[in-house]
Amino acid sequence: MTKKTTISDIAKALNTTAATVSRALSDNPRISDKTKKLVNDTAKALGYAPNPVAAALRNGRSKIIGVIVPYIDRSFFSSVIRGIEEEVKKHGYNIMICQSLEDKDAEAENIDILINARVAGIALSLASNDESHLKKIINHNIALVTFDRIADNLAPHTVAADDFEGSYLATKHLIDQGYKRIAHLAGSQKINIYRNRQRGYRAALEENGHEIDNDLIISTNSKVIAGRESAETLLNLKNPPDAITSASDFSALGALQYCKSKGIKIPEEIGITGFANEPFTEYLEPSLTSVSQNTLEMGKIVGQVFFDQFNTEEQQTQYKKILLKPELIVRKSSLRTINK
Repeated sequence: MTKKTTISDIAKALNTTAATVSRALSDNPRISDKTKKLVNDTAKALGYAPNPVAAALRNGRSKIIGVIVPYIDRSFFSSVIRGIEEEVKKHGYNIMICQSLEDKDAEAENIDILINARVAGIALSLASNDESHLKKIINHNIALVTFDRIADNLAPHTVAADDFEGSYLATKHLIDQGYKRIAHLAGSQKINIYRNRQRGYRAALEENGHEIDNDLIISTNSKVIAGRESAETLLNLKNPPDAITSASDFSALGALQYCKSKGIKIPEEIGITGFANEPFTEYLEPSLTSVSQNTLEMGKIVGQVFFDQFNTEEQQTQYKKILLKPELIVRKSSLRTINK
């Protein structure tokens, strides 16, 4: 294994001290431009690569933003991560990604890892409604932004889509298409985005003269199998629904699969909508109506909020609560009128 070049190796080659080399590499004003150039040229020739973690230990902060998401392999989160990365790289920062798998203990462990890595900030989509471990981030004076699954109480800054409005739009669309008994796959009510989506569903029904039937509301996780099981439960009711609006594209996919397996025609006999506009929704048969949350823009705004914090020396008392407008992407799964 080839030995890595160190600051001491550069100092030995130039017959100077490691402290002088370190200061030159960090652009210290006490070192002349001539010496800085000589040190940097020698470092390049010897193949020296700086260690960002070591630099963070010396300087107190790295040029890294930690990002914690429930699932890295969900298109929603990967798109937000891309937006964050594109924005922070403009300022010479990089990102370190962790996933919680919706486990609050794993999330707390991720926070400890990022604090020990001396990150400059943490962007976090919460695993649950437990915000207690966020105090540790704030107590370490690390910039914090929660996004999508935001903290209601502790986060100084939040960036999210308007989940209430998105669910309202999807439910109102089904009403406008002539559906009468609209069910809701509500997601885990321990997470605020799903609570807000259920509120939007209820508001749309109430404002349009539809009775709310609690038998048509199922709190479940956002997985395909949960959607299949929930659809089976709903369609075996004595008075089953003629439409399903889901708080997740994945559970909506499961509902769609179940209906097709039973020969139920979509959208003629039942309409279905999802939430998040995952890439697969466009390619299903029938294609799935869903709510877009403008994820790339969300990520870029998260990055911008960090640098608004970094670029002010004043104590912040007005924290940003940014709510992005959702967009309903209408596709075949809910367009009942196209067959009339």
